Amino acid sequence: MKVLVSNDDGILAPGIQIMAKVLADRGIPAVVVAPDRERSSIGHAITLNRPLRVWHLEPGVFPPMMPAYACDGTPSDCVVIGTEELAKDVTMVLSGINRGPNLGDDLTYSGTVSAAMEGRDFGIPCHRGIPSLQKL
Repeated sequence: MKVLVSNDDGILAPGIQIMAKVLADRGIPAVVVAPDRERSSIGHAITLNRPLRVWHLEPGVFPPMMPAYACDGTPSDCVVIGTEELAKDVTMVLSGINRGPNLGDDLTYSGTVSAAMEGRDFGIPCHRGIPSLQKL
């Protein structure tokens, strides 16, 4: 199993770093591909009008041996680039941990939920937040 981790709060958000650490502590291979900055409430948008830039983060922000990439696109862009280019062997997409709540109508705007849905659209099981890691 290999997990793609993304979010909408940005690559340096505390929640994504916590999720990466939990996966690393359990020995679950993962790759992080997340927006370079806050992209909350952007919904399921993808970028069509300009080239996307992606860069590899230096070790130290995320657990050792866990590749991490920042992208100047949306959360959905990150999942597409992650599953199609950077980590073609992922078997699950995890999105979050979100800074704020995703309740009611907020779900339609949530980049966190949209990143998970993008994984689902590619036929990859997805979760928002931390799933029951005992099943992983």
